[in-house]
Amino acid sequence: MVSEIRPDHESDWAAMTQVATLLGVGTPETIRKWCRQAEIDGGKRPGVSTEESAELKRLKRENAELKRANAILKSASIFFAAELDRPQR
Repeated sequence: MVSEIRPDHESDWAAMTQVATLLGVGTPETIRKWCRQAEIDGGKRPGVSTEESAELKRLKRENAELKRANAILKSASIFFAAELDRPQR
């Protein structure tokens, strides 16, 4: 929308303000961020794309889950190793 109405305004900010009003978005800053992210996703601006960001979040969650599972397995192995070291009756 911003690119469509940009020629009718004196600046990008004015166009973003108009779009924010039309969409009922509280602040034109939100529209500015959306525009910048669209430029990144389109390869027109450097930065982390939406897809890359989502993949990074997924990998961080997976890494945390694997660390928890590893801690549980370490605790279990210590417990069972101690059981094996105890003298049998």
